[in-house]
Amino acid sequence: MLRRVVFNQKGGVGKSTITVNLAAVAAAQGKRVLIVDLDPQGNSSHYVLGTAAHGITPSLNEFFDQVLNYSLYAKGPAEFIHATPFPNLFIMPSHPGIAEQQVKLESRYKIYKLRETLAELTGQFDEVYIDTPPALNFFTLSALIAATGCLIPFDCDTFSRDALLGLIARVDEIRQDHNGQLKIEGIVVNQYQPRASLPQRLVQELEAQGLPVLQSRLSSSVKVRESHDQAAPLIALDAKHKLALEFSALYAELSGVTQAAVSQA
Repeated sequence: MLRRVVFNQKGGVGKSTITVNLAAVAAAQGKRVLIVDLDPQGNSSHYVLGTAAHGITPSLNEFFDQVLNYSLYAKGPAEFIHATPFPNLFIMPSHPGIAEQQVKLESRYKIYKLRETLAELTGQFDEVYIDTPPALNFFTLSALIAATGCLIPFDCDTFSRDALLGLIARVDEIRQDHNGQLKIEGIVVNQYQPRASLPQRLVQELEAQGLPVLQSRLSSSVKVRESHDQAAPLIALDAKHKLALEFSALYAELSGVTQAAVSQA
């Protein structure tokens, strides 16, 4: 079962948008797909559930509460999973309350619980996509420990470029210390403007450094906001839109990366 985390400590780089749209592309191609929304802001949850995300239960809030408090009648992992309006696409929704649980979860060293939970779901899903908050905290660490692949969004910003090497080093450290299966699948160039000189130069600099920049580019488009507003991934909203096609191309490229890694193993 592929377990893919979308991670960057910088906010506003499109983590939730990338998470949901790649998951939606996979689901549209017949894969059974689960989104795990570890961001207390719950953007991925609202993206696929709309107003139904408010008050949905049980959520990850109840899941982490159960992790912290032993119960004879503990719920199984499947009980925290909800269907979305889109075929083959499911979600473990977030809740603002998980932010308040972080200190207790850290102090009791529960960073492996997500990996254990997803392992119990093996055979029930083909692919899992994990959205993370914009910080290296308990939730992102749990996601990186649970994942087999990591995508790093890059929004063509100078500050983002400067932080990339440190971010990649942290992911590699987690791979060495906690999760030997973890692989950086690539850097996703997001909000790309091909006619602007700065984005072109920044991407070329990353490639010159030998960083794993994926060839598929995601354009900057107001269609993303419309997609968020209507709580519909781009492939469901307008499958022929340029950005929807770019997400499909990115998914195809990633599928090729995954197959190559399997064949080399």
